[in-house]
Amino acid sequence: MEQTLSIVKPDGVKKNLIGDVIRRFEKNNLRIVALKMLRVSKKEAMGFYIVHKDKTFYDSLTSFLSEGPVVVMVVEGDRAIPKVREIMGATNPKDAAPGTIRADFGSDIEHNIVHGSDSIESASYEIPFFFSTLEIQ
Repeated sequence: MEQTLSIVKPDGVKKNLIGDVIRRFEKNNLRIVALKMLRVSKKEAMGFYIVHKDKTFYDSLTSFLSEGPVVVMVVEGDRAIPKVREIMGATNPKDAAPGTIRADFGSDIEHNIVHGSDSIESASYEIPFFFSTLEIQ
């Protein structure tokens, strides 16, 4: 079983979409094995998105993640990483396939409701960023 991290970003929390996001994962035979709501500081967001530190959007991305509460979760299942990414849709909601989370609820490339690990390597960094092994069921 593969595990990945997903985050309902501040815009998704504000729009009351937490249940919708989880429901879409569960409808696709994925299990939520860890879940919590928290507020990420700007410094923590900078650490989380460290892979993007040299990109022009790094400051706005980290500011956005830290602007309100988020819901972080570990999602598990067969091919969890590609499945979650397919369910989320393309990063830019305008490019996302109809019926995906980002196409249905996202506003723009930054305010796109959800984050999901893009690889096994990313998931292995991102999951322990938010969860200890004791918190994953």
